Amino acid sequence: MRLRQIALVGQDLEAARAEIVEVLGLGADYADPGVHKYGLHNAVWPVGDTFLEVVSPNQEGTTAGRLLEKRQGDGGYMVILQTEDLAGARARLADKGVRIADQFDGDGVHFTHLHPKDVGGAIVSVDHMVPRERWQWGGPDWQANVRTETSLDIVGAEVQAADPAAMARRWGEVLGLAARPDGLSLALEGGEIRFVPALDGRGDGLRAFYVKVRDPAVVYARAQARGTLNAAGEITLCGTQVRLVKG
Repeated sequence: MRLRQIALVGQDLEAARAEIVEVLGLGADYADPGVHKYGLHNAVWPVGDTFLEVVSPNQEGTTAGRLLEKRQGDGGYMVILQTEDLAGARARLADKGVRIADQFDGDGVHFTHLHPKDVGGAIVSVDHMVPRERWQWGGPDWQANVRTETSLDIVGAEVQAADPAAMARRWGEVLGLAARPDGLSLALEGGEIRFVPALDGRGDGLRAFYVKVRDPAVVYARAQARGTLNAAGEITLCGTQVRLVKG
């Protein structure tokens, strides 16, 4: 499996858009009309051929709105993985007793949203696209929005949990991912998912994502100028920490 998209949830979509574009140097975004059925509006940016999304509630009673309340503000929302073996992935989910929150099968576009209570930490989606490079959620012409002067790819996700080792095991068995020797990270094609203790009082959730960039110093300088460094000097966008990897 490959990490293809990270989704964040923000109360103010425009504020999140401004800081993300400025700090990470991204291009134009795409507003996916498919999220309207969930009571959301959104923005999706290509980061190389991976994607970063921010969703924001535009009506009452949404899952995203409840998460904003539960976790006391903006933060991580969803981890979207791409698989070439859709049938095998779905069979594994059924075997492991994972309930399906939502599912779609269309013309070369397939997704399966896992019930978060059966996995923990975030909403997880297992998607399949034909052809492989296609990404419906980024729009039909996403390649035209790619800018790689600063950011190259999203290469990892970091999930915090009260028991990170147990959550790592659960994600591994449900998704068929090999655990690394530390027992706290899962290997992906070109990336990984890490699990860390929840120490900030916000509970289990998607804490951070990893971005491969050309020059980390440039991104840190932009974040400092924008005021998006937290007390520990970490870049925080839409309530989520950004870990930089030198490309």
